[in-house]
Amino acid sequence: MKENEFEIIKTVGEDGEEFELKLIDIINVNNVDYALLVPADTDVDNDDECEIALMRLKHDNNDYIFETIEDDDEFELVSQAIIEVEAE
Repeated sequence: MKENEFEIIKTVGEDGEEFELKLIDIINVNNVDYALLVPADTDVDNDDECEIALMRLKHDNNDYIFETIEDDDEFELVSQAIIEVEAE
């Protein structure tokens, strides 16, 4: 995917500050969608070591709702699924 093809998501952090993220991909694990996100100013095409946020993704009508994954087992399960997809 080219840099200009990523969807930009505006969201509000826990401190109330608004910021933008690039939606890199959505992966489905056990019928739950998870979003891979990076800060909007990240050059995904040229930054091999950028930090990716992994969040549970819920749909509320036409809006996305991002939820932090607080369960270590769930996070590990999704992380492993991402690694397996990347290996294919």
